[in-house]
Amino acid sequence: MRMTVVRVKGIKKFRSTKNGKIYCYHRKTGKRIQAEFGTGAFFAELARLDDLVAEVDPKPGTLGGLFAEWRAGPEAQELAPRSQSDYAKMLDYLAPLEAMPLVELDRPFVIRLRDKAYRKRKRRFANYVIAVLSSVCSWGVDHGLLDENPCRGVRPIKRPKSLPRANRPWTDEEREAVIAEAPKHLLVPIGLGMFAGLREGDAIAVTKTAYDGTAIGKRTNKTGQTVWWPCPAPLRRILDNAPKHSAVTLAANSRGRPWTESGFRSSFFKFIRKLEAEGRVGKGLTFHGLRHTVATTLRELGYDNETIADALGQSSPGMAKHYAKDADLRKKMTGVVKRFDRRMNKVATKRVKPTE
Repeated sequence: MRMTVVRVKGIKKFRSTKNGKIYCYHRKTGKRIQAEFGTGAFFAELARLDDLVAEVDPKPGTLGGLFAEWRAGPEAQELAPRSQSDYAKMLDYLAPLEAMPLVELDRPFVIRLRDKAYRKRKRRFANYVIAVLSSVCSWGVDHGLLDENPCRGVRPIKRPKSLPRANRPWTDEEREAVIAEAPKHLLVPIGLGMFAGLREGDAIAVTKTAYDGTAIGKRTNKTGQTVWWPCPAPLRRILDNAPKHSAVTLAANSRGRPWTESGFRSSFFKFIRKLEAEGRVGKGLTFHGLRHTVATTLRELGYDNETIADALGQSSPGMAKHYAKDADLRKKMTGVVKRFDRRMNKVATKRVKPTE
């Protein structure tokens, strides 16, 4: 017998680890739906909650009104697809507060909101909620909807020092192991991250027309910066020997179709966890760590932060400095000190009076 999978929009669904029971919550109101999922009573209750939301349009001067105006503006539309999805999740979380007057939105409230999100959803989620709220409030200030941004000065929750480094650079041995073992449908996006420093979203979205056989020209999704990168020999070999497919993108999944972000992420981490279990790579490998690897390598070769920013498609050298902070500068500084030493010796020699 074929089982029909019911997909319902506008709800958050959780399965209890204790009894296996499904619990559903209405996204817009935050209310729990009491009826059993999939039943007639369930859909009746869902419709009632939807009607409640539909009856209350966001009012000017409220948080919901601010969100509605921001969503209708060009800034929201110009976000990269991944950012649009992430912003939508954060604003869904804040939906129960939409009736709140903007005059009540102050810094102490934002701090309480941050701390509550931290208790319920941990550090990264809490910091992202406040970052999104701050971005929308800043937009509101620019458009005369707020006098000031209440999120300004609210510090993010610090990452515990005991946690391993996030997105650490890959070692040479790890890169070699991954390239040697990667399935063909994963090799192209991994190669684009490893040898061109592309973000995950750009690596799976870059089109065939962006590669002319020697270099890749790409406008990055996140920053809109144009990157032109002559492909190193290992990357050219990967791209030139990739399986043929009809997708418009350079990378394609095992069915020859463009990757989705969730599909690629699932396949990538499944592969990495396998190598990790076999002892071929260390813990903590992420795709974004490849971007840090490229920046670190360029820094160790002596390139400045502005050049690294150009290579990675960053809008400012500040992030390039962050990406390259693990660079081993001993070789560079040895050369620097040798030149410094020669200069100091030259000055000292000039000051020594000749003996009579």
